[in-house]
Amino acid sequence: MTTPAKLAYAASDLDAIAAFEGRIVVFSGSEGKLDPAARRVNRLSKGALERLVASETFKKLSAGKAIDLAFPAGMAAEAVQVVKLERNASVELSRKAGAAIGKSAGKHNVMIHAPLMKQADEIALGALLRAYGFNDHKSKESPKAGDITVVVKEPETHSATAVDALAQGVFFTRDLVSEPANILTTTEFATRLEALSDLGVKVEVLEEDQLEALGMRTLLCVGQGSVSPSKVVIMQWNGGGEEAPFALVGKGVVFDTGGISLKPAAGMEDMTMDMGGAGVVSGVMKTLALRGAKANVVGLVGIVENMPSGNAIRPGDVVKSMKGDTVEIINTDAEGRLVLADVLWYAQERFKPTGLINLATLTGAIIVGLGHENAGVFSNDDTLCNAFLKSAEAEIEGAWRMPLGKAYDDMLKSQVADMRNSCGRAAGSITAAQFLKRFVKDETPWIHLDIAGVAEVKKETALSPKGATGWGVLALNRLIADNYEV
Repeated sequence: MTTPAKLAYAASDLDAIAAFEGRIVVFSGSEGKLDPAARRVNRLSKGALERLVASETFKKLSAGKAIDLAFPAGMAAEAVQVVKLERNASVELSRKAGAAIGKSAGKHNVMIHAPLMKQADEIALGALLRAYGFNDHKSKESPKAGDITVVVKEPETHSATAVDALAQGVFFTRDLVSEPANILTTTEFATRLEALSDLGVKVEVLEEDQLEALGMRTLLCVGQGSVSPSKVVIMQWNGGGEEAPFALVGKGVVFDTGGISLKPAAGMEDMTMDMGGAGVVSGVMKTLALRGAKANVVGLVGIVENMPSGNAIRPGDVVKSMKGDTVEIINTDAEGRLVLADVLWYAQERFKPTGLINLATLTGAIIVGLGHENAGVFSNDDTLCNAFLKSAEAEIEGAWRMPLGKAYDDMLKSQVADMRNSCGRAAGSITAAQFLKRFVKDETPWIHLDIAGVAEVKKETALSPKGATGWGVLALNRLIADNYEV
């Protein structure tokens, strides 16, 4: 991947501007006022910056957008980037402004002069997130990204470590989601998560014989058509607190053909992202460890591959879950809920969590309903749900609450088993959530996040290039920081 090599904060040194050889970033609001750094750039460039901010082009520029002065006279810089942004800009606009910087950074070192910007940390985060690129499998080596230095009034009040921890968690998620399935096999996925132990995360991998002994037959049946072994990885981070942990559970289907209920060929290559829920859980755990979160959190991911073969699960089969309920398999392409059912139950039985959130690229139906702007949010607890929605809004990660109810639950009835795993197209995302709810204990506050529309996108977003977004890492980290840290 391509990411900035290092983020740092520094005090203002106007005399260093002339000799800096990378990209220099300055800001100006709608009135065209110049701060000290911008005035120094203006003098060095013989008034070019002042002419730019007075131009109709700059006046018509949207907030958060930028214009380059390439190879400015009197300076060693490759370019001066002028960002239109007010000093008290919102978090969203500040991150978008940072993204404009990160997108154009390329291989160059970048110096962002933001001593008067109240949202300097948000600008830095936006720059980091947008400078990312996944190019690990391109034969032509991509240029390494340069460093990003943010000039602020009081560098000691800013933490590059804290901002970088957020970015690194998002990058970890994006990397996992972007990897092809022949690289990110179930074994390789588990290996990458085991590496989090270097950061202080306690990592445990349950193999197929252990899963069989636990009775995780709904999870195991999904992977039985693949030569890749199914696994459950448990990541524990306890930075403080003696009470039961908050739990995150992720669906980790490294590739999903649909099994015997084979998906159409068109677009099947995109099913490398069907482990997006597990990717987000992994990214959150990395961020918590990197920033030393004073919280007790456990992340569990069920890692399987859904393939057709002579040993694959079939429509009409009946499988018994770890909970003890039986499931009639109507459609083998409704496999994610089978994986989650066992892991959700195991998480509650072992850890007795104070709250529980699962994530999955679960249904195409949620994309029909919400497009690529919002994840679907389903919950049995208003307090937890409202806290998450508040966190998602604060982090500019779209999320929309969807309904649950008995009428939808009744649709799961089966003639031959306790329930069926698929109820057809009508309310498809809701019946999937109702299925999962059957594996959540009444006393456990729970949220199901259907992230099928937001985990990976076909065009770039404000903070990410086309492809994996890392949606959810920031919102879940904030939820934990605001509600579960001691």
